[in-house]
Amino acid sequence: MNVNRGFLRGVLAGIALLLLAGCGVNDIPRYDEGSKAAWSQVLSQYQRRADLIPNLVETVKGYATHEQEVLTTVVEARSKVAQMQLPADILTNPEAFKTFQANQGALSGALARLLVVVEAYPDLKANQSFLALQSQLEGTENRIAVARRDYIESVRLYNTELRTIPGRWWAAWLYPDATLKETFSVDESVQQVPKVSFGGSSS
Repeated sequence: MNVNRGFLRGVLAGIALLLLAGCGVNDIPRYDEGSKAAWSQVLSQYQRRADLIPNLVETVKGYATHEQEVLTTVVEARSKVAQMQLPADILTNPEAFKTFQANQGALSGALARLLVVVEAYPDLKANQSFLALQSQLEGTENRIAVARRDYIESVRLYNTELRTIPGRWWAAWLYPDATLKETFSVDESVQQVPKVSFGGSSS
């Protein structure tokens, strides 16, 4: 009889676990990990862009000697990005996330202005090194856009789970440390990014 009761308890426990899984008890940690992975891609692509800038600036400097102010703006914007220490809680830290967003936005704007200036230098636009850098920058900007989009979607799923039932119940009972995550604002999302044109034409 005791054996039967033990078996019955085991079966009931298994059924309970299956029901909990079916009710989304694991959704919060799954969405949390997804958002962290998406954020890593955002950081990776922004770093890729930052790594391209020194060579880009040096190449432009060789042709556009009168554009020191624009070049300085790019260098300073990149420096600000590089010097920012990202706290471990940046995804749940509104102030730190806003600063990160603003610094990356400033660098995007500086690069956009630099590439506008380049249009006045046909020889530079035809330079093979510059064209290669342009191509890499364009690809990186596209990757940044994709990474940001994926991150925004992953955070939407996570935050929605925490705000709705039964996610709110699971968070209260099983994941009390779960906190809403920050995401990119509309203003920063529509900020102008460098537009790369391959008009190697000398117009």
